[in-house]
Amino acid sequence: MDIAALRNAHPEHWDMATAIRVLTLDAVAAANSGHSGMPMGMADVATVLFTRHMKYDAAAPNWIDRDRFILSAGHGSMLLYSLLHLTGYEQFPIEEVKNFRQLHARTAGHPENFLAHAIETTTGPLGQGLANSVGFAMAEEILRARYGKRVFDHYTYVIAGDGCLMEGVSQEAISLAGRHELSKLIVFWDNNGITIDGKVDLADRTDQVARFKASGWHVQEIDGHDPEAIHEAIELAKASLQPSMIACKTHIAIGSSAQDTAKGHGALTDPKLIEDTKAAYGWTAPAFEIPGEIKSKWEEAGRRGAEARFAWEERFTSVSERRQAEINRIMAGEAPKKLSAVVRALKKQVSESEPKVATRKSSEMALEVINPVLVETVGGSADLTGSNNTKTGDLGVFDTDNRQGRFVHWGIREHGMAAAMNGMALHGGIRPYSGTFMCFTDYARPAMRLSALMKQPVVYVMTHDSIGLGEDGPTHQPVEHLAMLRATPNMLVFRPADTVETAEAWEIALTQADTPSVLSLTRQNVPTVRKTHKVKNMVAQGAYVLAEAEGKRQAILLATGSEVEIALAARDALQAEGIGTRVVSMPCWELFEAQDEALRKRVLPGGAVRVAVEAGVRLGWDRWLCGERGREAKAGFVGMDSFGASAPAEVLYEHFGITAEAVADKIKSLL
Repeated sequence: MDIAALRNAHPEHWDMATAIRVLTLDAVAAANSGHSGMPMGMADVATVLFTRHMKYDAAAPNWIDRDRFILSAGHGSMLLYSLLHLTGYEQFPIEEVKNFRQLHARTAGHPENFLAHAIETTTGPLGQGLANSVGFAMAEEILRARYGKRVFDHYTYVIAGDGCLMEGVSQEAISLAGRHELSKLIVFWDNNGITIDGKVDLADRTDQVARFKASGWHVQEIDGHDPEAIHEAIELAKASLQPSMIACKTHIAIGSSAQDTAKGHGALTDPKLIEDTKAAYGWTAPAFEIPGEIKSKWEEAGRRGAEARFAWEERFTSVSERRQAEINRIMAGEAPKKLSAVVRALKKQVSESEPKVATRKSSEMALEVINPVLVETVGGSADLTGSNNTKTGDLGVFDTDNRQGRFVHWGIREHGMAAAMNGMALHGGIRPYSGTFMCFTDYARPAMRLSALMKQPVVYVMTHDSIGLGEDGPTHQPVEHLAMLRATPNMLVFRPADTVETAEAWEIALTQADTPSVLSLTRQNVPTVRKTHKVKNMVAQGAYVLAEAEGKRQAILLATGSEVEIALAARDALQAEGIGTRVVSMPCWELFEAQDEALRKRVLPGGAVRVAVEAGVRLGWDRWLCGERGREAKAGFVGMDSFGASAPAEVLYEHFGITAEAVADKIKSLL
């Protein structure tokens, strides 16, 4: 690579791009940790993007109509941090760059969205940022169609690497983007041919250009170090009616002795290598110092979007006050006041009519009253619409000819669906929810974990939640999934017992600011167990006394979901024998754990024997059976300790011993 030729051909651009490279070298060296090569190789692309194309204002990082930038190759985080420092973002002074990868720094090892306003998403698990970008672009399309180009009209730009494109979620993402013609999505592929183990062809020979073309993308191939070629490619991408991929042929760790090698991927910390590389760049400034002329040009680029922002603010004031209020509300993630009223009305109607329906149907009943009130909800299903019950009549289908549609047919793409929902939530203005079978949380799990880590209130509608789904058998019957999800920090896992609890769970999920929710819902019909209307949202306390003991309380039954019905039947049998039994419905452990001890003690007092019943594994239940004033010798569990089987639901419950009789017998054995 002829570094001198690049410097001479475009000296001003070279100096600005080199500022990114040297900040990366200095920060990684100071941390003795990180990834130098990608920021060095993609500095030219990033410089052209941020100085000539990106619509942003460093003084207003939360501006609604800014272009979004996603660093899918999150290991190259110093590329982003350098850009944010150089362009003048207040949260990124040079001290943050110097503290790269240190405790409490905004410059974490991989970008984390909750550490700074200008970091759009948390990346690092490869492919996630690329898949998030589909949700960002969908959100922009929906909001632009609903509120007009005066308010929403921006691009989503992505830098992705070979690793992002190797991960399977990338195919789900690019096929979705191509199908929906997300023309304001532009992806730069850092085509450097190197991974940690060595050259890409050690493990892959995919023709990525052909793959994107086959998925319906506009594709270009350019020299990723030629600023004019980069500029022209972006112009063509903007003009395309398809999503765009620009394959940028680059040199990883350009200008260093590690250029074009696997060593260049990681941390370049050798002082001699850094000294030689800076000399090749023609860079003489001390570490962490950017010459004033270069820094001022970068800061000018950071202010370049201010005029566009001011024009947008003026346009926004011309929108009706009602629309302005609605847009401000949805972008702030605030639920409308009508939500609680429609939920209360549904609860009252259900308590009086006492329907016996599957909780997946209960969820649909709740959405039928919620979706007209929350205009920001966007639902979907991974090709299981009729099974998940996530589509209501008022939504319309999101498609190329109906950008205002609020229901997405995700196809059989659970991972891509979950990652795109994260993108929608991160973009703002959308409350995403979508469904699949509970068992397939396994396929969505990486993105679900990131929902929790990124503090995004995505709602996962997981139906067919136990052996109760019946004949599809153990491949589809989740037994360990509740435990897995409950083990995830910052996630609410709801397993409602009936329509009333389901409606209450939806109300809570849709009023979360920074916590995702999972609704675990049945395929089989369950009776209404909340027969007395209460205005209070009982699910909000996580667990509550559903049926009190008559006479001396000797036993407490704890249950969730479809097994609450079994617990109530067991209570009837025990009470008939003079054994006073309380039934506690526990629809959300996380919310109950968050209550003060006085409330928890009222629900779970000491003294009585305790038995939990749930058609899943025991893992996690001992917190409530043996802790919270319980005793191991007086605790039991009725549930699953194996995978399920293929048979009708009622046969399976009998076969695996999850019956009222078995629960009553367990209580009596402990008395």
